Amino acid sequence: MKKEKIKLILLSIVSVVILFSCGNDDDSEPETVIPTSFLGEIDYIKTYGGSGEDGAVAVVQSNDGNYVILGTTNSTDGDLAGRPDLGRDYWLLKLDSDGEKLWSKTLGGSESDTATNLAKTSDGGFIISGYSRSSDGDISENAGFHDFWIVKVNSVGDIQWEKSYGFPGSDQAFKVFETKEGNYFAAGFFDVGACEEDGMPVLCPGDDLQTNDDTRNTRHGVGEFWGILMDSNGEKIWRKYFGGSLNDRCYDALQTDDGGFLLAGQSESDDFDITDDRGSYDFWLVRLDASGTMLWTKSFGGAEIDQGYALAKTPDGNYIMTGDTRSDDQDVSSVNGGGDAWVIKFDDNGNKIWEKTYGGSAFDSGRGIKPMTNGGYLISGFTRSNDGDVANNNGQNEIWVFIIDENGVLTFETTIGGSELDFGYDAIQTNDNKIIVVGNTESNNFDIPSNRGIKDLVIIKIK
Repeated sequence: MKKEKIKLILLSIVSVVILFSCGNDDDSEPETVIPTSFLGEIDYIKTYGGSGEDGAVAVVQSNDGNYVILGTTNSTDGDLAGRPDLGRDYWLLKLDSDGEKLWSKTLGGSESDTATNLAKTSDGGFIISGYSRSSDGDISENAGFHDFWIVKVNSVGDIQWEKSYGFPGSDQAFKVFETKEGNYFAAGFFDVGACEEDGMPVLCPGDDLQTNDDTRNTRHGVGEFWGILMDSNGEKIWRKYFGGSLNDRCYDALQTDDGGFLLAGQSESDDFDITDDRGSYDFWLVRLDASGTMLWTKSFGGAEIDQGYALAKTPDGNYIMTGDTRSDDQDVSSVNGGGDAWVIKFDDNGNKIWEKTYGGSAFDSGRGIKPMTNGGYLISGFTRSNDGDVANNNGQNEIWVFIIDENGVLTFETTIGGSELDFGYDAIQTNDNKIIVVGNTESNNFDIPSNRGIKDLVIIKIK
């Protein structure tokens, strides 16, 4: 299926391809490659699911060139036929290069289990993050309400080990990855304020949970950035939390070149670890060394609500982050409408290099960002606009994919969707220079070929 309206914004008006380059390890100029196969056209759109709510949050290309997708399902029919009616489960699918299903696995217990992210591991398997309310089925324990639930699976989706981390409140993991040392790092947020004894707030159990400063309050707020370093079997090495007295939520993290970690998300606080708040909600970053000691924190934003969701390294040793902003002051140079996708590049000391907003007169958001082989960045998200940087909108909310160059210049964008609500959450550049996008859809018209229920998982390939 080809989309009728796709907007290509190219640096050269006579070219209709994106330039990709192959990186190398020396200091010479990279060879420029023009993949004539990239036309900016929809190759296929496929939906998977049942009569319930199904959606995808992450996609990776497996070592054999196929695609592994992580999502959440509560369906028991359609593509989930035979699954017991046990609430929400993690849903792991493997598709071939044409989007045809190779296998499907659900993981979880009898309560609600929500998947959030997926990464490849050095042994050919995968590591999965999310949060769970279960303490049965595939889940060995639960400390109360939501816990981090980290699952290591092999190349065919079989569980090798699983670990829960949490306390009585809502503790949610949004990222997990294998470190260069062969350990695993998980990041998200937890509710330190949920720990009480005789109706009074107390430090949550665990002798290493209270970190950074022995004089600080033992209770901050309703949400804290939480990072956990685990060994190769998921056993805790250390865990640290950071935040203020209000709601601070970590949605992404990565390992830095010196073996430390960078956590990214959003903060509502203006105290404790937050020393430079800009307004209501800000993009917030926490830089750690390899032992989890805080090196610095940084806020970016304006007076309104600015929410950070995704983070990536840049080839020049810096970092880039995306989310959305409603501000038009301080760190935000301009806004096009009710809210824009916002991208900011910064260095290893948290100093801003550049920032750009993208969108139209309605609300637009960036939810995923991935480096591309040409030095640019692939951003996935969604939009309600049909003007400005957005060429087309079929309905209420469209999946939105766009590419920017190394300086933040928009070079490609397209929307995919129908007349209902459609959301994009992750996208990757494939080994053959195509783009795979995943998310969820409530539509069954225009670009969306079918819908089995309330909400379906959707995968889109752009050639």
